Amino acid sequence: MSEEVLYILYDIPGTSVKHSAWSPNTWKTRFVLNYKGVPYKTEWVECLNIAALAKRLDAPHTSVDSNGAAEYTAPMLRDVRTGKTISGESAIASFEDAFGANVTGPLGEIMLQRIYDQLNDASKPYFLRTRESKWGAPLNKYETPEQWAAVRDALVPIAAAADARGDLARLGTPDVVADTPEWAEVEKWDGGRWGRLAWVFKKWEYVDDPSQPDELA
Repeated sequence: MSEEVLYILYDIPGTSVKHSAWSPNTWKTRFVLNYKGVPYKTEWVECLNIAALAKRLDAPHTSVDSNGAAEYTAPMLRDVRTGKTISGESAIASFEDAFGANVTGPLGEIMLQRIYDQLNDASKPYFLRTRESKWGAPLNKYETPEQWAAVRDALVPIAAAADARGDLARLGTPDVVADTPEWAEVEKWDGGRWGRLAWVFKKWEYVDDPSQPDELA
């Protein structure tokens, strides 16, 4: 990238795609940066190292656990001009004028096992321990037809809001469910609307360099 880098985006590496980017939460921020043409570069951090890095960068915590202890998550976004780092949903909110609603909850729960499967080995024990503790269930509990039906229900208000605004309901394809039979069905829903939108987003699915689009490994 020839332009001066304005931001550093901290992301969690995985094995599902050529350029390692897979995290749905981080892709929200990455899509916005790519959509707006903001020059940035990615630095990779394993799950178990996020908290230490966040504290070193003086990034705010994103939640607290049941014991009141601070929790730190990706994405983190550092402004190289000011040295300020924002994290989690606040990083997305900084660019919210460019981004619309997204599917959370049901789809996020479905992705838990798939996320674990494609993590680097260094992050797997941490992810398994923290997520099963938080959800109180095995990671694969949500791989059910009922959960996919809940995803479809969650898309209804998103489509309605987009129609009311007269613009796109922004939905990229999460790499951890891409090329699965279930996602193929999602793309057919509502007359193929979600498949068309996923296709539109392909031009913003890249890491750092728009001339190098991300590809499935």
